Amino acid sequence: MTATAVVTPMKVTGEFPVVRSTMPKPGRCVVVILGVGGDLARRKLLPALYHLFLDGGMPDDFAIIGVERGASITDEAFRSGVADTLTGADISSAQLQTGWGEFGKRLYYVAGDLGSAEVYANLRKRVTEISTTIVDLQGHLFHLALPPSLYAGVIRQLASSGLLTKVRDPEERPWVRVVIEKPFGHDGASAQALQRGARRVMAEHQLYRIDHYLGKETVQNLLVLRFANSIFETVWNRHYVEHVQITASETLGVEHRGKYYEEAGVVRDMFQNHLLQLLTLTAMEPPTAFAADPVRDEKVKVLRAIRPVNPATAVRGQYGPGRIDGVTVPGYRQEERVAADSRTPTFAAVQFAVENWRWQGVPFFVRAGKRLAAGATEIAIRFRRPPLMLFPAEEGERLAPNVLALRIQPREGISLCFNVKVPGMAMQARAVEMDFAYAEGFGTEDHDAYETLLLDAMLGDQTLFMRSDEVEAAWGIVDPLLAYWDAQAPERFPNYAAGSSGPAAADELLAAAGATWRPLAKQ
Repeated sequence: MTATAVVTPMKVTGEFPVVRSTMPKPGRCVVVILGVGGDLARRKLLPALYHLFLDGGMPDDFAIIGVERGASITDEAFRSGVADTLTGADISSAQLQTGWGEFGKRLYYVAGDLGSAEVYANLRKRVTEISTTIVDLQGHLFHLALPPSLYAGVIRQLASSGLLTKVRDPEERPWVRVVIEKPFGHDGASAQALQRGARRVMAEHQLYRIDHYLGKETVQNLLVLRFANSIFETVWNRHYVEHVQITASETLGVEHRGKYYEEAGVVRDMFQNHLLQLLTLTAMEPPTAFAADPVRDEKVKVLRAIRPVNPATAVRGQYGPGRIDGVTVPGYRQEERVAADSRTPTFAAVQFAVENWRWQGVPFFVRAGKRLAAGATEIAIRFRRPPLMLFPAEEGERLAPNVLALRIQPREGISLCFNVKVPGMAMQARAVEMDFAYAEGFGTEDHDAYETLLLDAMLGDQTLFMRSDEVEAAWGIVDPLLAYWDAQAPERFPNYAAGSSGPAAADELLAAAGATWRPLAKQ
């Protein structure tokens, strides 16, 4: 391994802290969370909305209506439950005291089975009553925090009840918008069917397909890094880049999501959405403007330029028993609600090729897996070595290539590895790393990606949300791989131990291209 030294982290000039409330404030609206009792709403949506409220990012007047099946409870009981949820979501008692009185009184509850028309009639009555109390109401946002299998039916019911109407003009008020979590469909055919059903009752500009990766600071900063700095964009091409690595590793197993994961697997769970989104942002051409359609137009061009993957060269894996942080953990087949002979992959490594003038001949290596040695998500751009190496490395070392790495999680930031002379009389070179971390550089508190995305949904900004042709193009890339793996039983599962770096075949994939994966090191 090449020795590295760490240079003092870069400092960011400007006024501190960066304040979220400087962003545009959404118009007054009603937010409806269908599935408010679920894990997503409790862990992400409600805390994100409360943080937005504390930061001044919520409308001047708003209401939040939670919908969940189960016993009917009063609004007061619901508010008490939300307060408990926020307390368990790393929101301090001081933060809760600061804004809870004003925030809590805006919460309302509707109980009922989302498969029954009755609950939608009750919801419409409640929405109408509450909407009349908000002066200058701008619109309604429906967030489907539900299993994907329910999306089509819930959208039909929202339309049948009159809660969801097609609005052809994006500027028309009051607006109606629907937020859908990934995955959008189970494959290309189901995604198209879901899209057809949605388009019958709403326009494309009303549908927000959320991918929380796109709300992360480093992912958004990738565009700023490229298009606001000429020193990077001028070398962002096949002449200077040797290859690109995109990694999303997790130390966690499937936990209580065994049933979902058995149906999804790593490709549907990570590649079709998160990882292909990171690839498109890395490879896209400069948009004509930083706005929804220009940005998404360029992302779709990248997806359409990706050469069909040879499924026989892709690597799949499944974790077996092992040790994580000194603790023995079970293999995937021993997890709750997982078949004892499951063929579901929990790891995949794929080499993609983007066939256009900028990236011809540059491989994009993408991997994702559960129960790996460390949890990290990053994009690493490895640059070509100088044509002639004039300076020797330190004894026993090989001079490292230049690598620009964007850490998406943990410790969001950017690092650049480059070579310098080692102090002393000998002319030797050594790799050092210049590192920038958002939390240290700007001195601000981390904000969850859902805060950004919920704010954008209320503002009507779809830049960080996927468009229908983008979703279909992504499915077109992974569908052949899924079909091949469904037809071909894996030779040996499990094929990597929990706590390792994945199956050996993943290393062989890069070795064939004369490369190696970046180590899975704890940040």
